[in-house]
This record gives sequence, structure tokens and C-alpha cells, in this order.
Amino acid sequence: MITSDNHVHTSFSTDSETPMETMVLAGIHKGLSSICFTDHMDYQFPSDIPSFFVFSPEEYFLELDRLAAKYASSIQIRRGVELGLKKGIAQECRQLSSSFPFDFIIGSTHLVDDMDPYYSTYWEGQSERQGILRYYETTLENIQSGIDFDVYGHIDYIIRYTPTQKQYREQGITNEAYLERELEAAFPVIDEILKQLIRSGRGIELNTAGFKYGMGHPHPHERILKRYRELGGELLSIGSDGHQPEALAYDFARVPELLRECGFRCYTLFQNRQPIQQPLS
Repeated sequence: MITSDNHVHTSFSTDSETPMETMVLAGIHKGLSSICFTDHMDYQFPSDIPSFFVFSPEEYFLELDRLAAKYASSIQIRRGVELGLKKGIAQECRQLSSSFPFDFIIGSTHLVDDMDPYYSTYWEGQSERQGILRYYETTLENIQSGIDFDVYGHIDYIIRYTPTQKQYREQGITNEAYLERELEAAFPVIDEILKQLIRSGRGIELNTAGFKYGMGHPHPHERILKRYRELGGELLSIGSDGHQPEALAYDFARVPELLRECGFRCYTLFQNRQPIQQPLS
């Protein structure tokens, strides 16, 4: 069983209204042994709203420490953050990671050329394939930027928001041929992403939000997970990307067998920025 959720959001993230304590109680109710909060810190996110996708680290750590002490006998609480990576924020990220005692840092691509693929405007003026490829190219650039992180989050996040995939989701359809075709087209860049992560001693995550969004696969797709393992990759965190209590540890029961089929025997927790391998059984 997977009893640790390592990608969890709360009201410290702009896109969640769930108090951190509510998530802790949900984790205890679901029998988790540990939880790692990874609220969004997306410096210079394009918005007219002040502090959009940015939280106060001081307030964050005060609440983490309060809850860790209060629930110490029931669940381990670890301190993480999800950095939204982009050009021009390396200094801010470096200041954050060096100033606060994080256990775990996820690096993610949420923006491409300062546009969020969630919105239809991103897809205007380019084909879906061009938009997908640019996302992966941006991810590769982010990995090479020198920003400090432990694993790269939801590597194939982009496919969730293509106009075609949105239509399939609305219709309740999982189109395997579409997913395979777009994955194949981008695989040379994905392969280089995996190689660079391994060379730099970083890992990837298995993010079960792909199941929640009706894709029939986690993020990343099993083909990416298998390739990462073939290349020698071993650092693999597990997270739900949950923003509400009901999404915590979403579909974790599906994960162990899926990972075994991809060649894994362990998954990874991080404490004090150090990987700790956990057996799948």
C-alpha cells in the first residue's frame, strides 16, 4: 500500500480553499502514515491580482509546525512546496529554498511563454501538437535553469488541457489512440527530459490526478514511467495533487501494481531534502 501523499495543496495555494488542518484530518481518516504539503509558489505568475500563487513562507511554516506538533501521534507532517518554474525566477527560488527547512521541493511547468495551457488562449494560433511540444521544450529549459528541486511534477500535465482532451473528458471518453499518438510525437524531447533529470540526481513523480481527470492514466503516462526506469531512474514520489479532502490519496490503490509493471520496486519519500526509498509491498 501507498500510505504517504507527497503532493497536497491547501488554502495557502491560490487554487484551493481547504484549510491545512482539514487535510491533516482527512489524511488520518484515510489511514495515511504521512503527508507532505506542497503548496504552490509560482513567482511572477501573470496576474493583476497581488500575490497570485504566492504565499507567506513564515505563515506557512508556523501552521505546519503547529499541526505537526498537534497530530504527532497520528500522522507525520512533512514540509514541501511546488515551485512553478519559468525564466527569470532562479534567484527568488534559491532564496526560498535556502531560507526555509523544506523536506521536499517539486518543480513543475505551469506556464509556457507566460501562458497557462489551462486556458483556451494558449492554444490559439498553433496546432495542438505545436502547443504540446512547446510545453515539453519549456520543461527542458526549466530543468536546465539551475533552480533547486527534488522531483519534476506531472511531466505530461499538458495533455490534460488540450482542446481535444477537454472534449473527450466532457464526453466521458478515454481515447487511447489520441494519447499514444501525441505521446509518440513528443517522445524525443520527453526522453531528453528524463535523461537530464537522472544525470542531475533528480526524480519524477507519479501524480494520480490523471485518473481524477478521466485520462485513464496517471501523470506521467506509463510509457514515460517505464522509460524513466529503463534509463536507470529510481527517485519516484507519489502524490495526488489533491486540493480538496476527497482528492487526498486519490486512487492510490491502483499505484503499486502499475509501478511493478513499469519495473519499480520502491517509491520515494523526501525528508530534509534527502530521498528515503519505501518498498511497494
